[in-house]
Amino acid sequence: MQKDGFRKFKKLLKTSEKIAIVTHWSPDGDAMGSSLALYLFLQKMGKKVNVIVPNAYPEFLNWLPGNKQVINFQENELKGAKILNAADVIFTLDFNSYKRLEKLGTLLEKTEAPKILIDHHQQPDNYATLYFHDVEACSTCELIYDFIVGLGEKKLLDKKIAACLYTGLMTDTGSFRYSSVTYKTHLILSELLKTGIVPSDIHSAVYDSYSFNRLKLLGFALNEKLKLVEGYPVAYFTLTEKELDTFTYQKGDIEGLVNYPFSVKGIKVCALFNESEGLIKISFRSKGKIDMNAFSRSHFSGGGHINAAGGKSKESLEATENKFVELVKKLF
Repeated sequence: MQKDGFRKFKKLLKTSEKIAIVTHWSPDGDAMGSSLALYLFLQKMGKKVNVIVPNAYPEFLNWLPGNKQVINFQENELKGAKILNAADVIFTLDFNSYKRLEKLGTLLEKTEAPKILIDHHQQPDNYATLYFHDVEACSTCELIYDFIVGLGEKKLLDKKIAACLYTGLMTDTGSFRYSSVTYKTHLILSELLKTGIVPSDIHSAVYDSYSFNRLKLLGFALNEKLKLVEGYPVAYFTLTEKELDTFTYQKGDIEGLVNYPFSVKGIKVCALFNESEGLIKISFRSKGKIDMNAFSRSHFSGGGHINAAGGKSKESLEATENKFVELVKKLF
């Protein structure tokens, strides 16, 4: 755990009028939930705030309050650069290394504004001025809630901010079923519910918005592409770009797919490999003490949490798959 004191945060915020918020490449529910919750909160504090994402995020997150004001750096580099260069302070949320931002990371590294890292991933890089970092937190949204309360501004929590926070808490915990969920998670949820949010509505907005093609892709992946590592409690998927295109793939369509093999008794490690933008994008999941963060950092240029990590490979899909199958055996 690494947390700077709230006195430092208050002092920096007091002297900052223009604030930028940045999150990681291919933002998920926690990335967008935490970014937009902080955006709405800082606006209520009277600050001029902008959220910048490296690239597009799934359509099922477009309902989030503040979504229309998000700047996609990939589509508007000049505007994004202008905002970052003019910022008095830059919040970096749900990532711990500039490498998670691709081209936006290169720009961010050159900016002079002080950085505040708010994140729950392991082993953060030493780039920020102030840190609000805790690997025990179930999500970055949990930390944003703590941040707001720690600043003494709990009174500013409203239904819109709560909806964003609930989304991140829900999506980063598999609807509250992962081991990262604690009694504190539920205490936070109870406070968010007091604002009037309706959990069933949020769940429906995120999980009941599949396209017909996404559902067919899920069926194809489960029926045709799920593989087992013989003799080991490991299951994984491989999806080519051509296969994804067959189902008119949209960003977010394979969100959560990597977790499905855990429904098979005895499976302890799952992985998903898919061709994307000239690379092999990888998701790793595990149960218990099997450290996928260390595994991904060592072999697949990635990282994350012990039980959930990401990575990438510049090799072919077949070569990446073969490498994984041989290496994963050493975890047992």
